[in-house]
Amino acid sequence: MIIIIYSDTNAGSIEKNLGLPEYSYYFVLKEFKPILERMGIVVPVTDPAREVDAIYRNAQAHGEACVFLSFSPPHKTVIGLECPTIPVFAWEFNTIPQEMWQDEPRHDWRLVFGKLGCAITHSEFTVTSVRAAMTPSFPIVSAPAPVWDRFAGLRQRLAQAGRPDGVELQVAGTIIDSRSTDLSLFGPAHRHDPKPDLIRPVELARQQPDRVHIDGVVYTSVFNPYDGRKNWFDMIGAFCWAFRDVNDATLVLKLTHHDIKTAIDALLEDLYKLTPYKCRIVLIHGYLADAEYEKLVAATSYVVNTSHGEGQCLPLMEFMSCGKPAIAPDNTAMADYIDRENAFVIASSEEPSHWPHDPRQAYRTLRYRIDWDGLRHAYLESYRVFKQDRARYEHMSESAVSSLQKHCSQAVIGQRLREFLASHPGLAGSDHLVAEGGKSDKTHDSAAIC
Repeated sequence: MIIIIYSDTNAGSIEKNLGLPEYSYYFVLKEFKPILERMGIVVPVTDPAREVDAIYRNAQAHGEACVFLSFSPPHKTVIGLECPTIPVFAWEFNTIPQEMWQDEPRHDWRLVFGKLGCAITHSEFTVTSVRAAMTPSFPIVSAPAPVWDRFAGLRQRLAQAGRPDGVELQVAGTIIDSRSTDLSLFGPAHRHDPKPDLIRPVELARQQPDRVHIDGVVYTSVFNPYDGRKNWFDMIGAFCWAFRDVNDATLVLKLTHHDIKTAIDALLEDLYKLTPYKCRIVLIHGYLADAEYEKLVAATSYVVNTSHGEGQCLPLMEFMSCGKPAIAPDNTAMADYIDRENAFVIASSEEPSHWPHDPRQAYRTLRYRIDWDGLRHAYLESYRVFKQDRARYEHMSESAVSSLQKHCSQAVIGQRLREFLASHPGLAGSDHLVAEGGKSDKTHDSAAIC
């Protein structure tokens, strides 16, 4: 079986695209690739409109089944190809786009799904949203990115050595520590500074070491600071109020965007407004090598998510796969794996919103507003549990590992994809290959297939 894969962002463009719309599709594709390679011959392409059908025709000539998995939102998925095409997409709203704008028919996702006939997404919440707009039996499957297995080695090392008392991270980028940064530079007196570049983070970074020591009860969140859905304002505000007089509570914010100058200004303005507080906030912007990222995961006590909704949330799934309990709401995609056994669940309620790529910002859907005081209480209770109830903490840690294994392990997702592809009407004759896991684990470029 030939499996063609595509993401608009690739290894050559991820650095400059980091944080831009749909950049995370590249990371999702990377997680799926190992299980796809066990199912057939994987062929990456960079120009679907030009490359996919040529590969498909060649496969047909050789009696091979062929499918195109487009890791992209439906409105950016090429339609009208000869090759069976399946969009693999994330979505966190209770309705899908059902209107056209900017003279692009694909903005009405019903048109795309109707043309392609099926889809792959990452949560049962999205499956329900799509079927509500299509038909109750529309062929769509929830297949989260299979991240669980990637942390097997780290889980084993932590099980043997235990949680470290602290770690020193080496960062190729900017480190801003609330305990060593003059936050008054981001107060009202400097808001209209005639020389704003003097207080830009890049200047502060020159005074900071490229290493930072992280210890205490560590709360970690990984997010794009320009993505308003991530709701970092509540995350920081509730943390500072909860731990105003607590010295050993640390919030680590790993920021994912190629250019975060403006975002860090906004973050530091909020941190200044919240002063004084004894807790610590560390902002990290820059590259963390795999070993450094693992050290951050190891040192983390809790992973935090305060978003208005998630299509799946890879960082949350990664940390929980490594046994880190969460502080998070149980809505949208998170409802599939967040529960009171593995997380301090933040209450949330619906409020009107718009589809994120709709330039009209017309209210057509709902998002989730978290309960701020519930978040503050979750911080306080999680701190108490970590300090005083280690048996409950260890139970939550074990529950996080086991629930994420059921949710996003390669074995679970591989089987789900094999069954879904085998049922695809355009892949007649592929049942045996898919059921047996394919005949090749190699990746080929498109030139080799053509």
